[in-house]
Amino acid sequence: MDQAELFFPQPRLTAQVGIAAQEACDDDPPFRFEEMEPEPRVAYLVRLADYPHLGADAVKVAEQRFRRELDRQLGHNVVPTLRAFQNASESGESDLTKDEVMLAKRWIKAFDAPRTAGFRDLGDTDEAYFVVRAVWG
Repeated sequence: MDQAELFFPQPRLTAQVGIAAQEACDDDPPFRFEEMEPEPRVAYLVRLADYPHLGADAVKVAEQRFRRELDRQLGHNVVPTLRAFQNASESGESDLTKDEVMLAKRWIKAFDAPRTAGFRDLGDTDEAYFVVRAVWG
């Protein structure tokens, strides 16, 4: 390529492509966002603590794997279940309602599968643990 081609490019001939007209479909109404109810957002953070190796990518993948499995186990009830577990661990069982006790027990049962999924492929994780924290606000 010389300077003339660089600074004064010649238009290229392009072939015209014919586009076939499509018929409008009357039985498919347009999508309206106003009619949709927003899904509640799950506001919590997951962090892998005390992991001895500094592979940031491996830590990020493990945290994502943990969060995905926790969402699969508890659905949109992650934050209420976490709060019930925290309340149960900070106070006696007599101070809690039956629903809070049930949610706290559900957290204990549901936490094992995400922990196993998160630690998969990490190697030596003797002292590492996952911290789940609700985002307040």
